[in-house]
Amino acid sequence: MRKSFNQLRLGALVLGSAGLCLATGSALSAVSNKGGETNNAPLQIREDDTPLVRDVKEGTSFASIVQKVAPSVVKVFVTMKASENPMSNPDMEFFRRFFGGEGLNHLNPGHLPREHGLGSGVIVSPDGYILTNNHVVNNASEIEVTLNDGRHFTAKVIGTDPQTDVALVKINAENLPALTLTDSSKVEIGDVVLAIGNPFGIGQTVTKGIVSAKDRTTSANGDEDFIQTDAAINPGNSGGALVDTDGRLIGINSSILTRSGGNQGIGFAVPADLCRWVMDSLVKNGRVERGLLGITIQNLTPDLAQAFKLDRATGALVGDVSPGSPADKAGLKSGDLITRFNGQPVQDASQLKLRVAETAPGSKVPVVVNRNGQDETFDVTLGSAPESKIAGANGTNNGGDQKEALAGVGVIDLDQNTRSELNIPGNIQGAVISKVAPDSPAYEAGLRRGDVITELNRQPVKNAQDAVADAQNQTSSKTLVKVWTQGGSRYLTVEKSNQS
Repeated sequence: MRKSFNQLRLGALVLGSAGLCLATGSALSAVSNKGGETNNAPLQIREDDTPLVRDVKEGTSFASIVQKVAPSVVKVFVTMKASENPMSNPDMEFFRRFFGGEGLNHLNPGHLPREHGLGSGVIVSPDGYILTNNHVVNNASEIEVTLNDGRHFTAKVIGTDPQTDVALVKINAENLPALTLTDSSKVEIGDVVLAIGNPFGIGQTVTKGIVSAKDRTTSANGDEDFIQTDAAINPGNSGGALVDTDGRLIGINSSILTRSGGNQGIGFAVPADLCRWVMDSLVKNGRVERGLLGITIQNLTPDLAQAFKLDRATGALVGDVSPGSPADKAGLKSGDLITRFNGQPVQDASQLKLRVAETAPGSKVPVVVNRNGQDETFDVTLGSAPESKIAGANGTNNGGDQKEALAGVGVIDLDQNTRSELNIPGNIQGAVISKVAPDSPAYEAGLRRGDVITELNRQPVKNAQDAVADAQNQTSSKTLVKVWTQGGSRYLTVEKSNQS
């Protein structure tokens, strides 16, 4: 039987009057002060970027490190107003299996009690700033923090950032045992790490593992650059610390990849460097200000590199350039391959996305692109990214005069009715895909019904007849296709069909 993995935010335990069940959180709207400058106290965190001494002879105990770090890791107890039956959430199926569902049947949509969540947090300043996950405190009406010494405090939200799943809260206390942050970019795969948090609400727990990978992304929606670890982390560990063998914070535990809902040795932590950037912005502005280029980008696959006649498979390929955007004003074009941003090499689209986001709006940065085999440099003054983006709607089309372009691909003209139904902007021209045979190379490449073919082999497509003509003139074994879908453009290559 084929099984699939689920990525779970390591949300809090939800406590009800009839029993105990686990709940995974989800990053929704930010709870933040959006009024610009804030009156928050300056964030004074401790940093130590001294290189780690990497001794392959592992000691017999990590007790001294735990004693140093444990006081800085806190329990975060959250009260939320129930908005839906938690058992209607598909993520809860695991928790029904784990605890049983008999005691939860009273939770009906008409009579929902207040929900309570339990997660973790890390003290990052002596005057009470605490780092945790957005999904731990999101939609909270009350937050209570319990220190390792047993003291309880009511916390207020300074700001949250769903894009990175980072949140900053504060309690009124002084002389707290703040954890020292280190330069997470210097962490190496194979480094020993400790995870400290409150899994399953049983109390503070320490687990050991190694850094399994770096620069991980799990979706295209957030600003992600996860540290992956095999240290055992479970629901309730959210917001807890991932530390090195010097007891310095290298990341905040955020999510796990799992078939069972529990630890399977694949956990993800938000790097300390990314947390530091988010915290600074939240303290100063109450929200995170991100730079904006105004382009859609994708990874450069070996097939695309061959189609563009490039000798590399790294960089970020530009699909669309928004009219009037910073990239458009600077001269960037669709089909450009961005290889360097602000003096740093670009490996893939995710890396570029994060670097642009972390660069302050208004900054003037050099962007190196490979265009038609030649490197060119453009100076781009970044804009400010909106706090939320609205994705284009999916749709289908059943009318029009259908023609077959690529093998197994039916196309129709993009008329006004189709444009309205599929929510396609007026500046997009091309042929709408009305069908894709499931066994065709086009389907395998990623073409889907409702996509708009705008280019074939770098030639613009204005209508269905253009698509048919350009496809018939294809001489090579692969076709380079540019399609508009989900509010943006991307390139892909389609193998020539072997069917006669």
